[in-house]
Amino acid sequence: MIYLSILFLTIAALLFILGYKKAQRAGIPTGRIIYTDTRAWGRVEKPLYDPQLRLAGKPDYLVRQGEQVIPVEIKSGRSPQVPFDSHIYQLAAYCLLVEYEYGVTPSHGIIHYPERSFAIDFTRQLEASIRATIIEMQSQANSNNIGRSHLEAKRCLRCGYRSICDQALRI
Repeated sequence: MIYLSILFLTIAALLFILGYKKAQRAGIPTGRIIYTDTRAWGRVEKPLYDPQLRLAGKPDYLVRQGEQVIPVEIKSGRSPQVPFDSHIYQLAAYCLLVEYEYGVTPSHGIIHYPERSFAIDFTRQLEASIRATIIEMQSQANSNNIGRSHLEAKRCLRCGYRSICDQALRI
């Protein structure tokens, strides 16, 4: 009986270590996962929603660490030297949604790329910037004449609306 108990404890310890290492490789911080949108784990969670901002979103993970709730966004593309601005703003929007849904402002969020992870501080400056961006996007949402951004020519070349866009780059 004692050998069986030792065997089960050993198996449990090995599974715990394997799970911990897998979570580290996936970019998930330690803590309790309270939300996931990976679909691999079964039922898909409902989106987080803030009616005042008219903002909805589904972070890949939310991890509770004590009183903190940390949003984690997993990216499968190439690993940049610094996170892309669009990914930072996406994470900041999730921080706003966490603040509304859970009543606690995250100190930071995590963006995980295949080769590295970045902890992004949710500063007052980032919060003000994402709020201004949301307001600008919503004010232009019903506009018929929205100028296209051509900061990245490759995006324009791959755009699905390129054939009918009167602002497409002629490259």
